[in-house]
Amino acid sequence: MAARLKVFVTSDGFTDYVVAVSSKAKALAAWGSHQDLFKTGSAHETDDPELVKAATAQPGEVLRRPAGTRGELAKLKAPRKAKPAGPSKAALKKVAELEKRIASLDAAHDTARARLEAQRARIERELEGLEADHAAERARFEEALSAARQALG
Repeated sequence: MAARLKVFVTSDGFTDYVVAVSSKAKALAAWGSHQDLFKTGSAHETDDPELVKAATAQPGEVLRRPAGTRGELAKLKAPRKAKPAGPSKAALKKVAELEKRIASLDAAHDTARARLEAQRARIERELEGLEADHAAERARFEEALSAARQALG
């Protein structure tokens, strides 16, 4: 058996909103409210024959009329869904420019790194030569020192 429909009313001061549903929670959901309008006194159940007749004819649909009037109830239009806006030409241009700058930055980095690696290899060769020259010169002086000490004594 289907649940008994109740008719609920709320107002934003400009428009009365009427809905026929089975519970207060469903009325709040139909109105799109995130707060309990019944608790604050902004919404209530009604037994007004005109409202009951119109709302029960379209259960679950939110009907509206100018606030405080006895005007005819009209179906509340569903909010239009905003169509997703694609990226603007300026945004696309900015992305392309940034991608280009990153590629240029990476190329400059690679060039500088290669140059420094070449310098490092040259310096390492010079250091090896310096160490070899030092070792040879030291060995020659140590040999001369050893010969001088033996001559002393």
